[in-house]
Amino acid sequence: MARTVTLRPWQKAALERLAASSSPDFLAVATPGAGKTTFALTAARQVLATGSRLRLIVVVPTAHLKLQWAQAAASFDLHLDWRWSAADGGLPPDMHGVVTTYQQVATCAGALRGLAADAMVIFDEIHHAAEDRAWGDALSEAFAGAPKRLSLSGTPFRSDTHAIPFVGYQGDEAVPDYEYGYGDALADGGVVRPVYFPRIDGMMEWSAPDGRVHAHSFDDPLDAARAGQRLRTAYSVEGEWLPHVLRQAHDQLAGIRRRHPNAGGLVIATDQDHARGIARLLSDRLRVKAVVATADDPDASAHISRFSAGADPWIVAVRMVAEGVDIPRLRVGVFATTITTELFFRQAVGRLVRWTPGSPGQKSFLYIPDEPRLRARAMAIAEQRRHSLRHEDRLAREALPGDAPVEEQISLFAPISAVPLTEGADPAWLVEGEVTPEPVADAALTIPLPPLPAAGQGGHDVVDGRTRREHKEHLRRANAETGRQIARQTGMTHAGVNAELNRASGVTKISTATVEQLQRRLDKADAWLRQASGRRVG
Repeated sequence: MARTVTLRPWQKAALERLAASSSPDFLAVATPGAGKTTFALTAARQVLATGSRLRLIVVVPTAHLKLQWAQAAASFDLHLDWRWSAADGGLPPDMHGVVTTYQQVATCAGALRGLAADAMVIFDEIHHAAEDRAWGDALSEAFAGAPKRLSLSGTPFRSDTHAIPFVGYQGDEAVPDYEYGYGDALADGGVVRPVYFPRIDGMMEWSAPDGRVHAHSFDDPLDAARAGQRLRTAYSVEGEWLPHVLRQAHDQLAGIRRRHPNAGGLVIATDQDHARGIARLLSDRLRVKAVVATADDPDASAHISRFSAGADPWIVAVRMVAEGVDIPRLRVGVFATTITTELFFRQAVGRLVRWTPGSPGQKSFLYIPDEPRLRARAMAIAEQRRHSLRHEDRLAREALPGDAPVEEQISLFAPISAVPLTEGADPAWLVEGEVTPEPVADAALTIPLPPLPAAGQGGHDVVDGRTRREHKEHLRRANAETGRQIARQTGMTHAGVNAELNRASGVTKISTATVEQLQRRLDKADAWLRQASGRRVG
């Protein structure tokens, strides 16, 4: 059992503030890469240690993050069922809780309400709950009775039109109970990387939906509709602007890989067809095979996991490599999406900031169009980077013109040409000679973890790096196969074999059996099979 955890100063301070709070709700905002998961799971250990019946529910934005959270929790000896569904009903006694998604909560709020009555709930990237009104309503229904709710976000956020349950607001801005921003983390050293923003100008020509032809560089002021058309023209895989930026970014990545051999790059594409087109550009122009992760691919999560653990140079994604997806080797990014909101831009930057202990250098680069909205967003982050100042603006300033989607006849829009006008040189405000902050000596603190109550403990450890849920599935498959063999040897029905094995091992329902019960059932099945086989041979 894990007995200690090493915390950064902000994590310890946030835990102390959480422990001192009498409110059931707590919102912690911490920059990507700061260690929100470690903070939250340490808090969960402390809360679950106070009561034998307490459970843990984690709600995440995407299915890909369910396994990631379950694996992280297992390192704290907290065993979470990341494949739980409403059909499973309650939890086996050797599981501490479940990991689910905001979308799943909307479909099974009633079933979760029962589990949440004695649970601590962790909402990962809570701002996602505002994406759908039904999600927020379901959170209220499912978790209003939970005794403790910890909300996490990597970026301060606004309510916009949908206020999020369990979050306090001042005006339309969420008010965190603890905040640790990018400037704070950069000043501390050894937490996040400094990110630089090479900006590429260009001359774009396109035919608008009204039939008129436009030609503009990024320096030309445009209304929201035309600004969006200019961006889509720049991102066209048929033009020359995007291939030029990809080459600049690839050359940067190649240089980084000389010192950081498995460093990777991320292209954030506009849609699925665009992502595949970018992958073809990387292959045709640069002779580089890129991993593609799009929402329509059922294997997208597996592609992301393999990329994270491997050394492939590039991954092209459409809203798949989102908050919480931990790929520390990402060092170079290309922003090629028409989503230009402050929140989304901050999330994109967050993919590149995770510190890698022992790696020299550590600078990261996000290549962006030299477009007014993106330029302003980059400069706000660069200001923090240059001075490592403690920010106080909560990052939720008023949206710049052009953030709102514009309805238009997309089918009549057609890019004509996109030509780069700059060579990707560092802009004037990108100060030369900056060094990567090193970790602050002796800043980390190791604290003891309280022992967990009997609930959630099992007689068998998880093996081969599997979560307890995965180990159970392995045992269930082995039980099923052995049961089939017994049926063939004895002539009994499958139902008869299963009923006898359940009776002999004390199992009432396979889906709620513990690891110990499943192993005992398998041992009895193996003994029965050996006995039946011996009779047939005799």
